Amino acid sequence: MLKNFNGRPSLATVLKASTVAGIAAAVLATGVPLEITRSYAEAVKVQAPAVPSFANVVDAVSPAVVSVRVENRVNPVADNDGFSFDFNGRGFDDLPDDHPLKRFFRQFGQDPNDQQGGHQRRFGQNGPGGPNGPGKGRLRPVAQGSGFFISEDGYIVTNNHVVSDGQAFVVVMNDGTELDAKLIGKDPRTDLAVLKVDGKGKKFTYVNWADDNNVRVGDWVVAVGNPFGLGGTVTAGIVSARGRDIGSGPYDDYLQVDAAVNRGNSGGPTFNLNGEVVGINTAIFSPSGGSVGIAFAIPASTAKDVVADLMKDGQVSRGWLGVQIQPVTKDIAESIGLSEPSGALVVAPQPGSPGDKAGMKAGDVVTALNGETIKDARDLSRRIGAMQPGSKAELSVWRAGKAQSLTVELGTLPADQKDASADDNNQPQQPEAPASEKALADLGLTVGPSDDGKGLAITGIDPDSDAADKGIKEGEKITSVNNQEVSTAADVVKVLNQAKKDGRTRALFQIQSSEGSRFVALPINGQG
Repeated sequence: MLKNFNGRPSLATVLKASTVAGIAAAVLATGVPLEITRSYAEAVKVQAPAVPSFANVVDAVSPAVVSVRVENRVNPVADNDGFSFDFNGRGFDDLPDDHPLKRFFRQFGQDPNDQQGGHQRRFGQNGPGGPNGPGKGRLRPVAQGSGFFISEDGYIVTNNHVVSDGQAFVVVMNDGTELDAKLIGKDPRTDLAVLKVDGKGKKFTYVNWADDNNVRVGDWVVAVGNPFGLGGTVTAGIVSARGRDIGSGPYDDYLQVDAAVNRGNSGGPTFNLNGEVVGINTAIFSPSGGSVGIAFAIPASTAKDVVADLMKDGQVSRGWLGVQIQPVTKDIAESIGLSEPSGALVVAPQPGSPGDKAGMKAGDVVTALNGETIKDARDLSRRIGAMQPGSKAELSVWRAGKAQSLTVELGTLPADQKDASADDNNQPQQPEAPASEKALADLGLTVGPSDDGKGLAITGIDPDSDAADKGIKEGEKITSVNNQEVSTAADVVKVLNQAKKDGRTRALFQIQSSEGSRFVALPINGQG
């Protein structure tokens, strides 16, 4: 131990004395030893600004949204008495016992020569699961989608494409309850279907339709459904557009939303913030197969009427005009003297149809229905389809440069008709043009007599002509020009000259092909 030779206390001695004195003072002052505490900084906490939440909407509507499981009878391969095995000229018995194919067939119970129950088993008859086993015709899930209750007694709306291939249906509620459902009716034209469950006195939570007039682009919407079988999934977005035509049928009038919608969401509802159904999710645009923020929903106004008919009769009765129509392009409007490219151009009335009986003719343009302007061909289809069979319709038509009025009594759309009042092939995708050996050369076409003596056959076309650009082909036939029947090149030239005198720069040619009839407007400036 080191000592202090100058007589002063060492540093260690001073420190020990100070520590003892401090402890003693603390004991004297408090009676107990002091507890030494450490201070820490508080965790980060931010007061978030108040923002809209979808939680209240979701809580209210979720019990009304269901998952729809579709089942069908999946049968194994049927027995085929004429079926035999041939392994390079050798039968099954000729194969060695250790042959890979022989081991394979026997491993999976598919030995063609196995005898079971006194009969020969053949490939495809897989024991108990085969056609002769107890598993024959067993219902198995084949599809799934979404739906929602629209009444307290168990009516459910979904998509037709969800249930179209099903023989049995099971509805799974948001609490996991499974209920058998029966198909009440379906409508392929609008892709809607109605199911019904028997709640045995139970009252189901259901939702109402929104008013389409109050749905605006930019409104918040919430989609609830069963994507990829997950069930009870909620996504949110806005209404991106209205009146979308995606080419699925004559009644296309979809809402476009950017809420995430995927496979399994089909048939599920899209809600506004009041918990009302603004649309039924039915399709997506997706290069990748998943959601890219472009989904399409059947508007409530369309669904409401169709669903009401399905609940009442199990089917939808639509008005039928019975005429093939196509859009009025700018060129067509100019060729017939219309100030605007609107309305529906009649290509041909079906013989004996309501339109034919009312006096409608090829070349007529329907500009209004019951006093309301017709925007285009699909607009006319939707409006005619929404009317009841047997009802009277006042049509305003543009014919030969004048407005006329026709009254037609609508018929019932036949079951095998693709459309309510229009041919689905109403796009002028492959129009055709007229030509004569010399007089019509400026149009780029060559014509000759038709085999049936009606119209002019197109025998040649200039690939650099306007007619070729519009898709006109050899082998098609010109039946009329500006709604006047033609059978010779001279007839065509006469009509074109009159059109020029009337100040027209285009003429309307009616073209007949194996796919039907349609109209095409061609320029006549070069025609003398």
